Amino acid sequence: MKKLILAATVALFALLATAPAHAAGLPTISLGVQDSAQPDQVATSLKILMVLTVLSLAPALLIMVTSFGRIVIVLSFLRQALGTQSLPPNQLLIGLALFLTFFVMAPTFGKINNEALQPYLNNQLSQDAALEKASAPLRKFMLRQTREKDLALFINLAHEKKPRTIEDVPTYVVIPSFIISELRTAFQIGFMIYIPFLVVDMVIASVLMSMGMMMLPPVMISMPFKLMLFVLVDGWYLIVGSLVKSFG
Repeated sequence: MKKLILAATVALFALLATAPAHAAGLPTISLGVQDSAQPDQVATSLKILMVLTVLSLAPALLIMVTSFGRIVIVLSFLRQALGTQSLPPNQLLIGLALFLTFFVMAPTFGKINNEALQPYLNNQLSQDAALEKASAPLRKFMLRQTREKDLALFINLAHEKKPRTIEDVPTYVVIPSFIISELRTAFQIGFMIYIPFLVVDMVIASVLMSMGMMMLPPVMISMPFKLMLFVLVDGWYLIVGSLVKSFG
């Protein structure tokens, strides 16, 4: 797990390798601009600032460029369809989504660790080469989940020339295309989850109306039936299995 987390961090560094660094000094640290006779010292200081900046953005990047977004949206739809309000709690859903994300991304993070992180730590690759190697598996994962229509949209919005190959598509175009493709897929899965529970709600409401129990909220009666249905069909097994397979 430690290697996967470290590999994920290296992949995030790769995606922001060309981004400008903005960092604020801590109250106990004095930052200043001084003349230096050794250029290596300046380069090291800039690298430290860039690393601190990327680390502060790491949680948001983890959400945006991995499978986390689709998984957590589908789990949230499931909770709303069940009508259990805050059960399971947010901490549990996010924790499950994180572990499922590491499970889905394990092959990608494994490639980053083997092809970029370990050679870089063993001084077999330069920093630029390691970042390029690390970004390739993550780009491949995102492009596999991205629709051509969404990719074409952002290529047109960026006024980029039509790429001859998929490798020519810039990373800053791939990321937003991947995000909206993930949102569309997550909402499609959420719609399919809602259908059986909606049928249960409609049946319970019709029965209550036919019995003349107009003042009894149908939600109070339908929720136990929805929970029973979900347990009988082994809902968590089906939902998690379908989610993981959707990234195949």
